[in-house]
Amino acid sequence: MAGGLRGVLDRLLFRRALARWSRSAAETPGMALSELRALRGVARQTRRQIDRLLHEAEYRLGLPVIGSNSFRRLPGTDWAWRPDLWKGPIPVPGMASVQGRSLISAGTTLFHDCRRSELTVRQIRNTREEDVAPFGFRMDVFRFDGSFLSLVLDLPEEAAQGLKLRHLIRLDAIVEMEKPLEIFVRLNIKHGPNVEQVVRELPLSGDEMMVEFDLAYTRVNEKRVEKLWIDLIFEGPEMNQVILRDLTISRRPRAEL
Repeated sequence: MAGGLRGVLDRLLFRRALARWSRSAAETPGMALSELRALRGVARQTRRQIDRLLHEAEYRLGLPVIGSNSFRRLPGTDWAWRPDLWKGPIPVPGMASVQGRSLISAGTTLFHDCRRSELTVRQIRNTREEDVAPFGFRMDVFRFDGSFLSLVLDLPEEAAQGLKLRHLIRLDAIVEMEKPLEIFVRLNIKHGPNVEQVVRELPLSGDEMMVEFDLAYTRVNEKRVEKLWIDLIFEGPEMNQVILRDLTISRRPRAEL
């Protein structure tokens, strides 16, 4: 009740203040200089606060909406997903000297075998006009004395439900890097006691990259599929900065011939 009353009073005060400024603006041509000077000072103080509000509002309202799961889906797509790392803020947004097996966010883990870690990671807020994902993920790699660096994404249970050999699994990514490096995508499908692994290289064709896996060419027992995960493997990452602006995974049944 108190909140509702305060809202009514705030709106009433706002309308009165707006009417007063409108009246003052109309009266300025005939206003005495001393009065005009005093009014100008008050107007400047008010404008500073309004400009602060507008600056923050334009910045926040111009950013991709946090939690957004909006992205392009091909016709026939029956499941699509953007990992939490690119969708919302994570508890620990940045880490330095990242250890060999570090949980970045729920379902996303970074692996490497460096003896001495000179790797930092940070979740960043996407601000570019073309960005759809609210957040991006940046890795800064300095000296790298290990043999592998990979980012492992555990897919939710929905990815395995109803999965058939006629499905295509697609990964779309927007990647920026200081210098070219090879990125491989490995799809892992656990079916019963076995794990089927399929590796594809992510083509370096502009910032937007895509790779697809056709399950028809695998030996997956579709009746026993339990879980899926994806490894992003970065070859030769030393002295490089890699930014994953967005990453989405989807599946769709292959068109029948």
